[in-house]
Amino acid sequence: MKAGIRPSSRNPGDLLCIVRAMAKKPAKAKARPAAKPAPKASRSAATAAKGAPKKAAAPAGPAKRAKAPTSLAIDVIASDPGLFAPLTPGEVADAVRTLTEDRRVMGMAKVGRYRVIATEPLVVKPPHWMAGHRLARVVVYDYAADRSVDACVDLDAGVVAHLDVTRAQPMLSREEESVAMSVAVVDERVREKLSLGDEPLVAMHYWGKDPSDLAYERRSAAVVFGRPGGHPSIVAVVDLLDNTVTAVVPASQW
Repeated sequence: MKAGIRPSSRNPGDLLCIVRAMAKKPAKAKARPAAKPAPKASRSAATAAKGAPKKAAAPAGPAKRAKAPTSLAIDVIASDPGLFAPLTPGEVADAVRTLTEDRRVMGMAKVGRYRVIATEPLVVKPPHWMAGHRLARVVVYDYAADRSVDACVDLDAGVVAHLDVTRAQPMLSREEESVAMSVAVVDERVREKLSLGDEPLVAMHYWGKDPSDLAYERRSAAVVFGRPGGHPSIVAVVDLLDNTVTAVVPASQW
């Protein structure tokens, strides 16, 4: 509004000046203080949170049943529990006959100084060509040649499927233990050193450490004498090739 003269003024000489008030600037809104960051969780709390079990998710629907296998492995289908059964007396006789008729051990069969140490069933897994066959393992010791024969006989085919001849000595058979005890009991040197109540306790496989010892190269057994439940008294070394006592040693020096 411009300045002017009001005619109705009391004092005509007075001039009135009217000025429009200037508009005030709008006050700025005060900014809110920023929120302080949340304190970090301690290491122990973080570790506990990690170890806490997770909540199980809600099941989306009924679980699907696993499909049953439609086919079994070949080795399970072809397995026969009868293959693990002990050998019958007839199977043992067939296995020993098949082995002695093999040309590779024909000399042992002709001399006849051998003993069957063990016979047991043998089972082979697929995909071996002998899988599913009735097999027998035969261990024989040849006294004449001082060697051990370990064979696998296929009773279904009537052949020796595997043959291993070594200088190793297998464990004593039951018959060898009985023979060693009977030989030691009747020996005069043994009887002279026996005390009242002494008897054969056990027969063990024995071989000498010294090449000059007869048992170093020949199959032998050590028969321990003593009282049942007491300390042994003497030990008799028996040569199983000639069925003789080669040494009598006090048990304290054995």
